[in-house]
Amino acid sequence: MTLVRGDITEQRVDAIVNAANPTLLGGGGVDGAIHRKGGQSIVEECRIIRRDRHPDGLPTGEAVVTTAGRLPARHVIHTVGPIWRGGEGGEAEQLANAYRNSLLRAQEAGAKSVAFPSISTGAYGYPVRHAAHIALHTVLHVLSGTEGIFDEVRFALFSEEDLAVYETALAELIEA
Repeated sequence: MTLVRGDITEQRVDAIVNAANPTLLGGGGVDGAIHRKGGQSIVEECRIIRRDRHPDGLPTGEAVVTTAGRLPARHVIHTVGPIWRGGEGGEAEQLANAYRNSLLRAQEAGAKSVAFPSISTGAYGYPVRHAAHIALHTVLHVLSGTEGIFDEVRFALFSEEDLAVYETALAELIEA
């Protein structure tokens, strides 16, 4: 597992994870950037997924895979993280499910390298420190049970501040 400061849309990995909204049709932040840079093929596949499998939108914590279009990755794994409502509405489990299900979809797609953004910490308001602990703990737990399946799981964090929070959280998890 690696932590880097970077733009998720520029990661050269088999699969990047999109912090999507339930419509799967783009939006702001990470979702909008992935759709803009990846191009129309991502939108078209998302429309088919909505039509055929998730007509009411992708449920929070679930994940689906599409092409990566013009992005340097091969696949985009779209997952919906929870909206922060103070932490008493099951947000932690929903966020853990978003990471867990994204890794499962990556495995099913044959991806050996995966890059995550910090899911739910932008417009959805999840506190970065809490989200970092959940994300890292979940990914480490999944990796411990899937030894050899992934060559790399990377967190591509957009700001130096977020990178520092994730580095601190990882150090705390390792010490525990």
